[in-house]
Amino acid sequence: MSPFSPSFSAEFDDINQEIVLSGRIRPSSPDEMAGVLDLIRRSLNSSGNVIYLNIKRVTHLNMTAFRCLEQVLTEACETKTQRNIIVVASSVIAWSAPLFQTLASIQPNLSVEIYDSAFYPGQTFVEDESFIPILRTQTKMTWRHEREILPRHGMRNGLSIADICCGIGDFATLIKRQFEPARLVALDHSKRSLDYARRVAAEFGLTSIEYTYGDAAQMLLADNQFDFVTCRHSLQIFDRPDILLRELFRICKPGGRVYITNEKNSHCLGEPHSESIRWTYEQVAKLFSHFDMDVEMGPKSRRLLNDAGFDDIKVESFMVTNLDGDPRDFADVIEAWEDVYAGQMAVRRGDPPDFIRRFRQGFKDHVLAALHPKGYAGWPIWAASGRKPY
Repeated sequence: MSPFSPSFSAEFDDINQEIVLSGRIRPSSPDEMAGVLDLIRRSLNSSGNVIYLNIKRVTHLNMTAFRCLEQVLTEACETKTQRNIIVVASSVIAWSAPLFQTLASIQPNLSVEIYDSAFYPGQTFVEDESFIPILRTQTKMTWRHEREILPRHGMRNGLSIADICCGIGDFATLIKRQFEPARLVALDHSKRSLDYARRVAAEFGLTSIEYTYGDAAQMLLADNQFDFVTCRHSLQIFDRPDILLRELFRICKPGGRVYITNEKNSHCLGEPHSESIRWTYEQVAKLFSHFDMDVEMGPKSRRLLNDAGFDDIKVESFMVTNLDGDPRDFADVIEAWEDVYAGQMAVRRGDPPDFIRRFRQGFKDHVLAALHPKGYAGWPIWAASGRKPY
């Protein structure tokens, strides 16, 4: 890390060919940018034909700073026309992409990538408000298990807690009621989900939950500040779960724990019609893989946490079933999965009608298993946690 002022820093990662800027870059004169510009020039000169300028953690950038960056980028583009410079921005910082896209419209070998739009490939499938009741039903079904599991993973009253990728905020409200945290931050990159979460929390009088808009892979949260960090059913929809785990590790206090849940969809089961059900959920796993998501991640949790640097890793699994409360709840969830997986994702992949008909039948058979008076339907989930070493 190369500090240039108390408020911003810059570094060059030669392995990834990436210049990383972060913090508040608000110089009063171009002279204050001299060190940053020198680092950028040297990095550009030593790089190959593709280099990234990562501005995902630049929270403020005044026009003095932008003009300085504009000048050095323009020089680089015009000096070496075969070089491709990619500015990596985030929609969390609303001004960043449009500002650099204007420059990219002038320089053909400069482009802008919106990091989180590519990093959350599954988000568009579940952001429709019609899916919200199903998300709440899923949480209701899993909470029956998780409220017993969480204390075994270190959850207790009075902790400072972060719920990352909080979605519609239902899990955060349950945590608030059950464990009375000293502080609870709930972060998500979907404004629509957060708006819903804030409305529900206000209706329940839970005004102390800090619902925060942010990119889970580049959080604007300080290091080492939470005793317990949760991230449920989310690693599996990231194409780079290792990056998200590094962020969860970073914001967790030494000695604190990170708790994750993930699925193994190919192990969803039901009886009767077990073969049809098994085939469909094997296809679900392949479908998600096509969109760079891994809904087979559950049993991989121990390895993922270990690779991220955690110790004292705990792993357990549980089966959500049609016997956990009202079987109709389970059936409603399966029908929603059918709508999203067969009705949207398979169509987008370009699957033929005969495949989609057979694909849908497995979901219908799973619904039958859930509602049959002698039937059984299950959805397996892995819960795991790791401690951040002291």
